[in-house]
Amino acid sequence: MNISVIIPTFNEEGYISSLVRHLQQYNTGQLTEILVIDGGSSDQTVQNAQQAGARVLRSPKKGRAIQMNTGARHASGDILYFVHADVLPPSTYLQDIIEAVEKGYPIGCCRTQFDSQKLMLKINGYCSRFDGLMCRGGDQTLFVTKTLFEHLDGYDEYYSVMEEYDFIRRARLQAKFKIVSSQASVSARKYDSNSYFKVNLANLIVFTMFRLGYPPDTLRRAYYKMIKYPAAK
Repeated sequence: MNISVIIPTFNEEGYISSLVRHLQQYNTGQLTEILVIDGGSSDQTVQNAQQAGARVLRSPKKGRAIQMNTGARHASGDILYFVHADVLPPSTYLQDIIEAVEKGYPIGCCRTQFDSQKLMLKINGYCSRFDGLMCRGGDQTLFVTKTLFEHLDGYDEYYSVMEEYDFIRRARLQAKFKIVSSQASVSARKYDSNSYFKVNLANLIVFTMFRLGYPPDTLRRAYYKMIKYPAAK
């Protein structure tokens, strides 16, 4: 089995090089490619990704679901590994994924820890070990066999937000889901630019609206009305 890493980006010049080099540093032989799918960045994201050694593809439109589907169509790996630009997977990410798939888990994620010493963020990271949809999210990274991904018709591009929650919800109806004990390191930049309680309240409200069936555009407007999302440093 080999693994294709797929990274959707939009103006992530401050993070993408470190991520690509991190993935390469801990390549134990199963990593077949790193695909950066850019949504029209106006900064140096594309150049930085290419210089670090990733293959960059331009998405026809901005949007994580569309960008990740574009990456999946071009990926040659047996397993797809979706990673956000401001996340560093654990050093054992390849071995963890292969072991999970070999044990019968075609889809799963890592636990998380934030790159911050703040107690409340440590609690958030701790909660990522629990097996509930609300405890999931793209920051935890997501691996899935290409066979299962294609069977599910990939990410639903109807979702301009919450696309990972929708995908995981559908996948878990058909496959066992593995939460790997290794931890991915997640940037705390969103919490640094907003208060801890404001971010968590926004997450709770939008997740509840998602479960109630509100359309994605409404979810997006609600979230970004509450949250200021910082640019990459």
